[in-house]
Amino acid sequence: MDYIHIDNLFFSGKHGVYSKERKVEQEFLISIKIGFDTSASAKSDTLKDTVDYQKTKDIVSSVIKGKTRYLIEALAEDIASQILEDNRIKSVEVVIKKTAVWDNGVPGVTIVRTR
Repeated sequence: MDYIHIDNLFFSGKHGVYSKERKVEQEFLISIKIGFDTSASAKSDTLKDTVDYQKTKDIVSSVIKGKTRYLIEALAEDIASQILEDNRIKSVEVVIKKTAVWDNGVPGVTIVRTR
C-alpha cells in the first residue's frame, strides 16, 4: 500500500479532562498517515486523483477548533472518521501529542482505522 504523510501539524485547542485544559488553549502536535493507492495520481499528475493535503489539514483544524473533547483518543477518532469519508482512502493513522502537559515527556495517542 502507498502512504501519504502529513507530519507535525501544530494546532491549539481546548481539550482535556481537567477544567484548566478546557479553558485555556494548549498545543497539539498531529501527524497523519493515509493509506491510498497513488498509482492513478502518479499517472495523471493531477490533484483530483490524489488526497489533497490541504483538505486533510483543514479537517484536522476543524476538529481541533471544534467540539471540546475530554480525551485525545476522541479527537483522533473524529479526525480519522472525517478523513475516511473519502472512499478512496483505505486506512488512516492519526497521532496526537500534547506537547506542553509535562516538563518531562510528551503524552499522546496513535490510532489506526482501516476499511
